[in-house]
Formats: sequence, C-alpha cells, structure tokens
Amino acid sequence: MAISLSVVLLLAIIMVVLMRSGSLKAGPALVAVLFGFFLASTGIAPSINRFLDSLAESINQITF
Repeated sequence: MAISLSVVLLLAIIMVVLMRSGSLKAGPALVAVLFGFFLASTGIAPSINRFLDSLAESINQITF
C-alpha cells in the first residue's frame, strides 16, 4: 500500500510538472489518468502490481 501510494504521488507530481511546463496538455493528461483508472480494473492489474512490487524490491536491495 505504501509503495503504490508513493508511486501514485510521484506520477501525479510528474504529470503536474509536465502540464505546467507545457509539455503535456490537459486533454492527454486526462486520457492517461482515465486509462490508468480503467486498466486497474482489468485482469492485468495483478500482474502489473507484481511487476512493480518486484521492481521496488530490486531497487530496495541495491546498496552503495
């Protein structure tokens, strides 16, 4: 839950920055948000969640 919330906030911040800089217009941003919303209710959503969880675990295991 904490990871998915962080990803949502990060993507929202990126989208706002792109919209304010003029790189992303409101229409395509709305389409992207709606696409993500409807994609979350499909059968592929668990696979995407597992992939993002494994990616977060991999990043977490990196030591410097």
